[in-house]
Amino acid sequence: VMGTQDLRNLSTTMFVARALRRAPALRSAAPSLACRSLATGPASGGAVSDEMLDKLGTLSTQALVDGLWVMGWPPAMVEGARGLKPGQKCKGRAITLRMVPQRPDIAADKPAGEISPEYEAFELCGPKEVLCISSVGPWESVGGDIKFLRLKQLGLGGLVTDGSVRDTDEILSYGFPCFSHSTTAKQGPAAMQPWECNGVIELGQTNPVVVRPGDAIIGDQDGVVVVPAAAAEKVYEIAHFRETVEGIIKEELVKNPGPPGKYYPFKPPIKPESPLGKLLDSKGIKY
Repeated sequence: VMGTQDLRNLSTTMFVARALRRAPALRSAAPSLACRSLATGPASGGAVSDEMLDKLGTLSTQALVDGLWVMGWPPAMVEGARGLKPGQKCKGRAITLRMVPQRPDIAADKPAGEISPEYEAFELCGPKEVLCISSVGPWESVGGDIKFLRLKQLGLGGLVTDGSVRDTDEILSYGFPCFSHSTTAKQGPAAMQPWECNGVIELGQTNPVVVRPGDAIIGDQDGVVVVPAAAAEKVYEIAHFRETVEGIIKEELVKNPGPPGKYYPFKPPIKPESPLGKLLDSKGIKY
């Protein structure tokens, strides 16, 4: 019996085979493309288990940002991506889709119809995946009700884009979390074309964040954070500890009102003789 990942691998293999059969120019270029893919390095940076994904989903995006900050990693919040309605949350492994500016030869050369890169990406999605679409502009549409109906049918875990979406009422009725720059009435194909599924992309129009396939994508009321798969366990460890400490600090300030600066902000190492160190000692918290 084939597992879910086996089916997805088979789907990708079938997609490539169909594309090569239908595009002679691409078939002749395949050997050089294979060599080039090795030169650019692997797209995915690792795998995040379901258990770790669930753990990351219990934390706020603020805590995750703080965890990456402590580790010295670059900022990881997708600037401008906000939920279509208040209270939306998402967690899942990234499936990436890269859009490129519209150009006649691009439109002619990319696989068309059902084997278009966007639909290849769609078919890799499910409840544990978040589809991440890089747009060419914040107001360009990455899709609407007809395209995204398929994502509803697949039980998508979430959609994140630095572009906009259209047919907002219908998308809200589909039920999956959607984080975008905004909404729009504009047509997407007039400005851009889907070009690559599951490659490395950038999200964010001003300060872009790198997303690799398989990275953990966590979204809440404050925004969307990309947790690199290679660092997920360490990020969780640090972020979980920080949320615990912040809870203790807030509880103390409620009981004994005073300036937060006595305890906050903080960054390791916490000194035992500091007010925060003494507070954590009193609670039996190791640091």
